[in-house]
Amino acid sequence: MRTLRDLILRHVDEAGPAPYGIMLSRVDHPSAPTSSIADPVLAVVAQGAKRLTLGDRIHDYGAGQYLVVSVDLPVTGHYTRASPEEPFLAFGLTLRPPDIASLLLAEAGAGTGAGAAPGTGAAAGPGAGTGTGAGERAGAKAARTGAAGRTGTRPPRPPSSRPPRPPSSRTAPPGLAVSDASPDLLDAVVRLVRLLDRPADLPILAPMIEREILWRLVTGEQGALVRQIGLADSRLRHISRAVRWIREHHAQTLRVEDLARLAGMSASPFHRHFRAVTAMTPIQFQKRIRLQEARLRLMSSTDDVAGVGFAVGYDSASQFSREYRRQFGSPPGQDAARLRGQTATGTGRSERRDDVRSPSL
Repeated sequence: MRTLRDLILRHVDEAGPAPYGIMLSRVDHPSAPTSSIADPVLAVVAQGAKRLTLGDRIHDYGAGQYLVVSVDLPVTGHYTRASPEEPFLAFGLTLRPPDIASLLLAEAGAGTGAGAAPGTGAAAGPGAGTGTGAGERAGAKAARTGAAGRTGTRPPRPPSSRPPRPPSSRTAPPGLAVSDASPDLLDAVVRLVRLLDRPADLPILAPMIEREILWRLVTGEQGALVRQIGLADSRLRHISRAVRWIREHHAQTLRVEDLARLAGMSASPFHRHFRAVTAMTPIQFQKRIRLQEARLRLMSSTDDVAGVGFAVGYDSASQFSREYRRQFGSPPGQDAARLRGQTATGTGRSERRDDVRSPSL
């Protein structure tokens, strides 16, 4: 753990975005709760501690632990242990469904080809190297489990034209989970961050180590959750469609029946799975997204409070102000002024990251 701490301290203040989805974070002081959208990400804490709240669920995580966020979620987070002498330090990696799907496809291929008799393995028979044989069987096996991707010569249909397969009745996993990091996972993370010392090695070695990190997640304590990120027809991916629609159309009127249809479910199972993943009902989720979008607009623009409320979907300015104050603790105008002041003076936090917002870090 000391090695990871030293690497993060050495590189976190470097200018420019970190390559390959790597994110490094340092925070020098405990913070007040802040609401944001957590994107799919792995966060590994090297020092300090943080608390994230999702609906009525509280997740505390600290040094030697990792957090997985599997779908865009509105969370409230604050740093509970951080100081200039021992700052909060964390590593983050963006979790992309195609990367996980590719890993699951390779796993399926290894399962069919490993130890196969001559003429049946990946390197034998007339299908070897042509997209048939073991590679085709691997694709078929992954497809049966819902993994994204196909082999062979037929191009895949675009997602919008592929009718969703109804997921099983089992409840979807939570969209956020915390576990202790295994030595193998920590070792891979250290090797990836160490590549920042050798930029010439990054293009070749970083993709391989990132794949190893994903493998440690897939085979670790939160493997079932991480696998669902990559499975095209998993319950989590079905709910992700609805989550994405709400984020992109938060100002529109929400009909649960329409969302359920988009997710390929009937209303009752959809409601159950949605709440299991997000810890909220669809209406509560939409309200949280609206309020967080309003907060961003108020902080970054000169629009009046009522106009911002209408822009994010509120018909009543008084209702908007009331719900905003309930969520963030102060009226919209007052809260926006405070946030602008903090942005102007700095908050003692530095990050190295790409364009992904990562409140889990």
